Amino acid sequence: MKVFIVGGTGLLGSAAAVELVARGHEVSGVALGPVPEGASLPPGASIEYHNHLEMSDGEIDAGLAGRDALVFAAGVDERVEFPPPVYEKYLKYNVAPVRRFFSAARRLGLRKAVLLGSYFCDYARERPELELGRRHPYIRARLDQEAAAMAHNGSGLDVIVLELPYIFGAQPGRKPVWVFLIKRLLAMKGPCFYTRGGTTMVTVRQVAQCVAGAIEGGRGGVCYPVGWYNMKWREMLAIMYRHLGQPRKLILTVPDFMYTLVARRAGGDYRRRGIESGLDLERLVDIQTAELFVDPAAIRDELGAREDDIEAAIGESVRQSLEALKGRKLMGMRAE
Repeated sequence: MKVFIVGGTGLLGSAAAVELVARGHEVSGVALGPVPEGASLPPGASIEYHNHLEMSDGEIDAGLAGRDALVFAAGVDERVEFPPPVYEKYLKYNVAPVRRFFSAARRLGLRKAVLLGSYFCDYARERPELELGRRHPYIRARLDQEAAAMAHNGSGLDVIVLELPYIFGAQPGRKPVWVFLIKRLLAMKGPCFYTRGGTTMVTVRQVAQCVAGAIEGGRGGVCYPVGWYNMKWREMLAIMYRHLGQPRKLILTVPDFMYTLVARRAGGDYRRRGIESGLDLERLVDIQTAELFVDPAAIRDELGAREDDIEAAIGESVRQSLEALKGRKLMGMRAE
């Protein structure tokens, strides 16, 4: 199939391009560019460097014309800081371009359109009483992004959402999203204090497999919660500390109220800096202390994801985060 990727030079977009080319698909697309130093796209992939937000309707149509499938792997996550109102920024970077590209994909007769979304959406549906979409601008925007994509499902276009969790692995020359956490872990000279709860996680390679599997056989109208390795926080942190050279680090679980107090202080710091967090830090305890685990059966059986080495992938993320903390110039996440 002929696949067009929005965000084709990013961590996930480039990994998807590698997987798709290896399976015999033809890959083209757009990205902010350039490719991070030391990274490369697979031979045969054709990625043009444009700001997709500035593309005209005619330019989008020209890019998608003759394609069979679209992958949207662009946008920003909650770690990119914005002044208020932060929701408006998420609309600009995550929701509005999905409306434009998916609308064009349906109008031009593409067969598949895949959105890389967030597993927060799955948890928001699972726990409606927590009102996560109302309380957290980032989650609200991710839910709106899914709705914007799914509005174009049908009439020959199968829309598939991959709800992505914690992702480990590194792209040469790119700053990992885990630098902030590694910095915090290194700052704890005594025991590491962390909350109860945990998360599901996957490797970059597994995300790429899910993208290819969604294009080749994913069911239209389905949001797939993506996850494979379910770990409590202390298990994940123990792996990180091993790669930090501290294999015997003591990890202690703090009471929920202590986390809320720390989060409240962090929220005050955001306000003093004129920043609005995409996640309401004072109400984040409901997410942070939950066990956001996912059964991998669907992505294994329907999308063809396979077992990988999560510990090695975490190690890659830790080592590259350390490089960033030591001053190595790496490309970070960019909105435009």
